[in-house]
Amino acid sequence: MCEDAGADVIFAPDDSVLYPTPQRAWVTVEKLTDNLCGRFRPGHFRGVATVCAKFFNIVGADMAFFGQKDAQQVAVIRRMVTDLNLPLQIVTCPTVREPDGLAMSSRNQYLSAEQRRQAVYLSSALRESKRLFTAGQRDASILIAAMREILSKGALLQPEYVQIVDTDSLEDIEQIDKSALAAMAVRCGQTRLIDNCILDLRNGPDSL
Repeated sequence: MCEDAGADVIFAPDDSVLYPTPQRAWVTVEKLTDNLCGRFRPGHFRGVATVCAKFFNIVGADMAFFGQKDAQQVAVIRRMVTDLNLPLQIVTCPTVREPDGLAMSSRNQYLSAEQRRQAVYLSSALRESKRLFTAGQRDASILIAAMREILSKGALLQPEYVQIVDTDSLEDIEQIDKSALAAMAVRCGQTRLIDNCILDLRNGPDSL
């Protein structure tokens, strides 16, 4: 696939290259990692920021591309790049989805047939939040309740969080008066699925 796209180099180091000695220096991005997935995965984004900083330094990239599905990760990496004056541009790519709307993920392969059917409720819930927002609803609690109602149709779905946050600070908001992010993490059996959409009257980098 890389060759067909015109790439002439693939850099795919194993752990012994990236971590030849026990890691003592870490990159920590504060505040942006406190909410959403950060509440349930302590230390996760410290690891993400550190390994990305390693890649950026080793490769010397001009641009790095991240998917909108991992919105919190994108926000964390973008802030790291800005605060540490790293010489590259972070580009957010729209979430790639299956024909029925489910966000593509390597985790989807672990879903049973029935779990896979119910997993579609994630994108359906986000689509409903976007419909209500476009119709003029700005109360975050109403949008969250609408999303949770749709998720409740899936007996196998266990929401970890369903939130609407400011796209810059990732802090919860009550009224949407500028660009916001509707985001969720849902357990489907043993599989943890995440998805989100941007609530903005302008077109954002999502695919709902």
